[in-house]
Amino acid sequence: MSARFPDFRLGKVLATSFTGTLSERRGDAVERIPTPNRLVDWLAVSGLAVESCTTDQLERAKELREAIHAAATAAARRDPLPASAVQIINDYSAQGRAAAALTPEGIRQWRLGSASSVEDALGVIAADAISVIAGERDGKLALCASPTCQAAFFDTSQSRTRRWCDMNTCGNRQKKARFNAHKHENPGAAK
Repeated sequence: MSARFPDFRLGKVLATSFTGTLSERRGDAVERIPTPNRLVDWLAVSGLAVESCTTDQLERAKELREAIHAAATAAARRDPLPASAVQIINDYSAQGRAAAALTPEGIRQWRLGSASSVEDALGVIAADAISVIAGERDGKLALCASPTCQAAFFDTSQSRTRRWCDMNTCGNRQKKARFNAHKHENPGAAK
């Protein structure tokens, strides 16, 4: 993967990892899939390898990403799901062709056919979003506590009280800000 692009922020949940390809939505937004080839890279590291992607397919992927983000955010807030987002997610789920496969370790993974397209991969992502938003998985949707992020993430911690979409970025940034604020309030305390 090219060093000129920001790193992917991969989580254990496909749908919310996909929405994380646009981060810092309330600050200086960071687009992690700005080109068709970058989407191909993200799909490959997410177990949904496709051979190529067009600009139109990238735009459709971003449409799905934003629909999942809108629906997951509403679900996390316990608000009604936006009808337009639900329609987009359902449409993409119906378009994809993929099969669930069981690994020898007992884990479900998705298998795309040899001639799979981006639409097939997007169908898997949409189906995953449906499963998460519908509450079929053990965990809960939450929103990142970072004021510049607010990403929807799937909290599977035992207490279901996780605050950050990613501890290595948003969590550390907030802890550092609190530390620096405390240090400025109490200059002698940090020695």
